[in-house]
Amino acid sequence: MWYRVGADLILLLHLAFVLFVVTGGLLLVKWPRLAWLHLPAAVWGAVVEFTGWICPLTPLESQLRALAGESATEADFIGRYLPPLLYPETLTREIQILLGLLVLSVNLALYCWMFFKASGEKP
Repeated sequence: MWYRVGADLILLLHLAFVLFVVTGGLLLVKWPRLAWLHLPAAVWGAVVEFTGWICPLTPLESQLRALAGESATEADFIGRYLPPLLYPETLTREIQILLGLLVLSVNLALYCWMFFKASGEKP
């Protein structure tokens, strides 16, 4: 049971990290100093997509699921519905590169917006 709970927690952490990478720039409106945490996270997310690396959380979650004796058909709500969001079967290198470009473009736009807002200038 503890392995399953651990795997679910890792999956939720992974999902939260992905959401933070993509949309965390929006939090800068309220907390500008968060940029010191968000910028490295966004760079890591883009590098993982561009290089095809595997995030260290992925094998950790897989190992915990294996230790729990889980199969895909036995998974609970989290195990059944969240993994396809993070690890789609149709993920190709081209899609990964597009995702990396999406991360960069969304965050570049957010950071530019924040910069111009803070400086009082119009883009």
